[in-house]
Amino acid sequence: MVKSMTGFGKVNLQMNNKEISIEMKSLNSKYLDVNMRLPSCLKSKEIAIRKLIGSNLKRGKIDLLFSLNHLEDSHVMQLDKQKIQFYMNELSLLAAASESELLSIAVKFPDVLTTSEDLLNEEEWIAIENAISKAIEQIDLFRTDEGVSIQKDLEKSIENIRTYSIKMSELAPERIEQIKEKLKKKLEELQIEVDANRFEQELIYHLEKIDINEEEVRLLNHLNYFEDALRDGSDSNGKKLNFIAQEIGREINTLGSKSNHAIMQQYVVQMKEELEKIKEQTLNIL
Repeated sequence: MVKSMTGFGKVNLQMNNKEISIEMKSLNSKYLDVNMRLPSCLKSKEIAIRKLIGSNLKRGKIDLLFSLNHLEDSHVMQLDKQKIQFYMNELSLLAAASESELLSIAVKFPDVLTTSEDLLNEEEWIAIENAISKAIEQIDLFRTDEGVSIQKDLEKSIENIRTYSIKMSELAPERIEQIKEKLKKKLEELQIEVDANRFEQELIYHLEKIDINEEEVRLLNHLNYFEDALRDGSDSNGKKLNFIAQEIGREINTLGSKSNHAIMQQYVVQMKEELEKIKEQTLNIL
């Protein structure tokens, strides 16, 4: 099953006088690249959030934006006792002073005061974690829906390449006759007597060099393999499809170099056009 790397999810929740909006956007990328803008109350949960995203979305450029608003002015200023004690201990190492003197200095540090915005209880974190999971589910559904459309386009391009390859095969006998006639005509123009047996041997050697049967067989095998990978029931694998597309491209290029036939060359150009569409699509597959 094919999945796109493009997706969008948005979840809003309200709790304890807080209104939180979570927006998540996914774009194509070779690797997992997570960018987040978190409010101060969620800074300590950054690793957990990254782990949650990575275990579900696997790959892509993920932008995660949190917006937090207080519905009423309920900010409560609180002293961070652990930080105050830390500063007092550090200051006592620098100079002899009473506890009251150390305390009066320590409380003046700007980060010893926190507000309710900086605090997050376990119940709130669980609610936010569930909201993130819902946004991830929305992205996954978006990716799946877009993947269906991508798969249809890829199957169409693969079938077009197969059709052009079959048409080239049908022209192969005509091409061989044209080559034979062309060589005979050249010899006649040069008015050179040639040993018939030697001429046949050289002709066979030349035709073997430009024979495209092996390339056509390999091309069809690659096309079948690509379709099998598309319809595989396991997780989407854009990298694998891209590798197969490269192999398809090699065979098409060889067919182009060997064809030496105007109509066959046109089919090669059309195959290359379809292959470019495939390559563009595989870059956006998970």
